[in-house]
Amino acid sequence: MIHKVMEARMVEHKLRRPVRNQTELNISCLDDLIPDDHRARQVWRYVDRLDLSPLLEGARSFIGGMGAPTTDPKIMLSLWLFAVLDGVGSARELERLTNRDSAYRWICGGVSVNYHSLSSFRTMAGPFLDGLLTKSVAALVSAGIAQLDCVAVDSLRVRAHAGKSSFRTKERLLELQRLIKARVAELKAEIEADPASCTRRQQARREQAAQEREARLAAALLAADEIEAARAAEDAGQSRKTPKKRNKVRVSTTDPEARRMVLGNGGVAPAYSLQVKTDPKSATVIGISVSNNGSDRGQLMPALEEVAERYGTSPQQILADAGYDGRADIEKVEALGVQTYVPLPEKVSGQEVKAKDGPGVRAWKSRMQTEGAQSVYAQRMGTELPHAQMRNHGLQQFPVRGLDKVKSIALLFAVASNLLMHSQALIQNV
Repeated sequence: MIHKVMEARMVEHKLRRPVRNQTELNISCLDDLIPDDHRARQVWRYVDRLDLSPLLEGARSFIGGMGAPTTDPKIMLSLWLFAVLDGVGSARELERLTNRDSAYRWICGGVSVNYHSLSSFRTMAGPFLDGLLTKSVAALVSAGIAQLDCVAVDSLRVRAHAGKSSFRTKERLLELQRLIKARVAELKAEIEADPASCTRRQQARREQAAQEREARLAAALLAADEIEAARAAEDAGQSRKTPKKRNKVRVSTTDPEARRMVLGNGGVAPAYSLQVKTDPKSATVIGISVSNNGSDRGQLMPALEEVAERYGTSPQQILADAGYDGRADIEKVEALGVQTYVPLPEKVSGQEVKAKDGPGVRAWKSRMQTEGAQSVYAQRMGTELPHAQMRNHGLQQFPVRGLDKVKSIALLFAVASNLLMHSQALIQNV
């Protein structure tokens, strides 16, 4: 009998099993959670050197006064920069990471944050990020890392936070507006007839929801009028006898500023167009703007104006792909003494210098047919690196609605991309 029991025990595997009710004493600090060369420390060192006083202009809590203390903007900015570099774009996910991930806990340093404050900070930090992009690029130029004599322009189309099914024709928008106004009047009548039917809080929530819906519909109707006016101006400028056949104007009721665009994968979806200006030699993003125009034609001159406004200088050369070959735009750029490097049309007839071409277009066509122009234009490949970095770090779809909020996120990605490329130089020179 004893022999059989011993044989049975020998068959059973010897395993290390979890013991969760044993008391342990762990002595550690947050500074021991991540190594000295961790990216979170680099982000903090960079942010720690910045003047963040503009981000405290709306704060109402002061030492010696009433009210809870405001979260240090260094924490908020560091969290978002590190989150972008870590591929995190959701404010709710970022809040969860601050409770369970060592790097995010280290940045917080024991300060609790919630998704609402994180989202609000990212939205309101747009103007500061715009200035930070200019300041950081200027520091890189002073250090001899970036240059402004040659600028590459390219577009990056990113899906909007609106569904395809949210687009409505102008007729349907007017019908929806009529229905929502009737619903608002119906709610008021119900409350007046029976005040005890709902609490004041319920009444306020219903009225607020109806008013927000009505405001979105009004914004969508305004956007529809703008699209119709733009189409009419385009037809008038091209002197067409009969207007160009187009589909009916459709606008999103959830994000009226979004437009349906052809994306990089060939699909069509609600999106925004990011115009990214890059120093092709150092792969530094020197400027970024956001529009809801799906065409790249006419964007060369605004790119030069942005560079001049940010840095007080004008580049000698501008590089762009074939989508930027608008004749009027090239004529303006060449008139400023800036050499344009844009591929010629594939058709031979479009490559030939014609009598109706202005001096700028003639100079562009003649230049692009030389061997030297091809070697200069080859530098445009340097713009693909920051584009790929922004895509790989989560710039696939905007989690917000509206041009202003979208631009805040685009600027955040631009600053993070430059920090990823030139972290040591920025920490030392900003």
